[in-house]
Amino acid sequence: MDRKELKRQAREERPVAAVYQIRNVRDGRILVESTLNLRTLNGRRLTLASGTHPNARLRADVAALGPDAFALEVLQVLEEDEDGLVWRRDALRRLEAAWIERLRPWGERGYHLPPRARDPAA
Repeated sequence: MDRKELKRQAREERPVAAVYQIRNVRDGRILVESTLNLRTLNGRRLTLASGTHPNARLRADVAALGPDAFALEVLQVLEEDEDGLVWRRDALRRLEAAWIERLRPWGERGYHLPPRARDPAA
């Protein structure tokens, strides 16, 4: 397959949206995030390795333990609906929120802030 064909094929492939976790393999703490395109996870690995991830507590642990102490794991792929339409941002946000509620990754379990700290109305 030549380069031109590879480019055409990449344009035709639909991006896959998903919820994933960044897991500290030493203590099990996690950060749940989502992406509109799973192919961009390599970029997230780069932000870990370069110390530029936006979560300060995760960034501190990566600095102390090194990027190899963290695993990126897909939790759920957002399925296309019956009309063949690809994911929507709001559906992905709801899916991410559901995983955060399910896993409760705050305190000793993760890098998220507890719900009260995140919700200004609470």
